[in-house]
Amino acid sequence: MKKIELLSPAGDMERLKMSVLYGADAVYLAGTDFGMRSFAGNFTPEELPQAVRFAHEHGVKVHVTVNTMPRNNEVVKLPAYLEQLQSAGVDALILADLGAFTLAGKYAPKCQRHISTQQSIANYECAQAWYDLGAQRVVLARELNLQEIAEIRQKVSPELEIETFGHGAMCVSYSGRCLLSNYMTGRDSNRGACAQPCRYQYALVEEKRPGEYFPVYEDEKGTYILNSRDMCTIDHLQELTDAGIDCIKIEGRAKSAYYAAIVTGAYRHCIDDLAAGKPIDPVWRDEVEHVSHRLYSTGFYFGQPGQYTEHSRYIRQWQICAIVESCDEKGLAVCSLRNKFTAGDSLEAVGPDLRPFPFTVPVMEDMDGAALDEPRTPQMRFRLQLPQKVPAFSILRKAVDLSAK
Repeated sequence: MKKIELLSPAGDMERLKMSVLYGADAVYLAGTDFGMRSFAGNFTPEELPQAVRFAHEHGVKVHVTVNTMPRNNEVVKLPAYLEQLQSAGVDALILADLGAFTLAGKYAPKCQRHISTQQSIANYECAQAWYDLGAQRVVLARELNLQEIAEIRQKVSPELEIETFGHGAMCVSYSGRCLLSNYMTGRDSNRGACAQPCRYQYALVEEKRPGEYFPVYEDEKGTYILNSRDMCTIDHLQELTDAGIDCIKIEGRAKSAYYAAIVTGAYRHCIDDLAAGKPIDPVWRDEVEHVSHRLYSTGFYFGQPGQYTEHSRYIRQWQICAIVESCDEKGLAVCSLRNKFTAGDSLEAVGPDLRPFPFTVPVMEDMDGAALDEPRTPQMRFRLQLPQKVPAFSILRKAVDLSAK
């Protein structure tokens, strides 16, 4: 059967490597301009060719976001920037503005043009119109249900690729278009600087009673009337494939390298099991519960996702302790510290194509060979004997509830 493409986030070089090594078919990232996540690390003109080279060496494509809504003083910079992206070897550009789309055809003709969800494509006529203008792919509006997506697939040119979001944070705006952040804080969400005011806790104030705050509904916890749940479709990959979706995107360029690795690995294994006609291994399904997330829903695919109005806090029940830099045949690993742990702790190891396994931490040693009970310095390198060989970029993690109370 057809295998759906997996598109993973790459907020910086570390997150790109994690997404690539944990199984992405393609990654999406931004340069220093025109990207919708200005608070992600992003890639400088010097870093971008290195990122493309690393991805291509592993058979992974690179999509670059050019999906802000530029103003006059910004659009003048676009031709040179687009030429730079093509020169770096970028495979596709994710575009939202019609002017930017037209300039991309002129100044980066070797790059495919994909239409961002910012364009709010919600019907087959709009999708076909973009294809007729030269787009190779459309990222559909997140507000569509599965039946609407299937109808679009049936009524547009078969050569037009359809991409949808499959996992990650959602917001109350229409396909990402929102003026609330700009209005309240001066940070424009349509130009990559959203302050996420939809996550704030709001109360009702009566005009003649300043300073008196009333909850929107009677609850001692207050209310989060704009708060949205996170999306997770890992249990519905067959339905997404049957609807004709070519690619699912994992949201999260501003999230951690751990998130990029774990969620990519989980979807990679489930997609592969499905394509091979095998039952999905529940250990990989469970991995999406091992990252920081809000309560999950299936987005709009099967109807309204529903609001969770009690709070906007994340569920965080695992903490990354170390990254494996190298490991010999006997399992002796050189690691880099991320968070403190000690000999005797119970940890889990998970890695690129490595099924998670638990182990008890033995006494370690520093790089000079001295015994070490507890690595303490951030990024400190040390040696750790693991029960088995693991690949580089494997993650050592600990179960600990860090959820906000």
